[in-house]
Amino acid sequence: MDGPIIHVLKGGLAGLAATVPMTMAMAAMHKLLPDHEQYPLPPRLITENALEKADTDDALPEEHENGLALVNHFAYGAATGATYALGLYAARKQAASSSGVAFGLGVWAASYQAMLPMAGLFPPPEAEPARRNALMITSHIVWGAALGLALQAADGKGEYQNGK
Repeated sequence: MDGPIIHVLKGGLAGLAATVPMTMAMAAMHKLLPDHEQYPLPPRLITENALEKADTDDALPEEHENGLALVNHFAYGAATGATYALGLYAARKQAASSSGVAFGLGVWAASYQAMLPMAGLFPPPEAEPARRNALMITSHIVWGAALGLALQAADGKGEYQNGK
């Protein structure tokens, strides 16, 4: 019988794993954008803006910023995956790709419509081209579906059993 800590760990690992197909989808869709919309993706821009706000943008060599952006991106995926699992545990619900997709869309909305603009780390969706918003929304759908599927498989039976 797993407790909440094990569920949070499973969720964190599932969120980390789900960030792989999300990142692949982002990269593939980014290449399909018109040239003028192929500027860096949000994880890189958010990292640059965070470094600038912390007044440490000169402390890190330029060639390391992509790596830091990738670490930040995967860490956020893991943290939000852990949050998803904890919510499931508290609600005594099983993970599913559909609830993962809904959660992924919620992560996009909370992050891009509220937290990031309020923190001054990324502009609100209306300031971004529609195709780039579609790319990020689709990527969060991919992440959420992968998250739900990973947690379904967490107990080896294809279901995420919440302590039962």
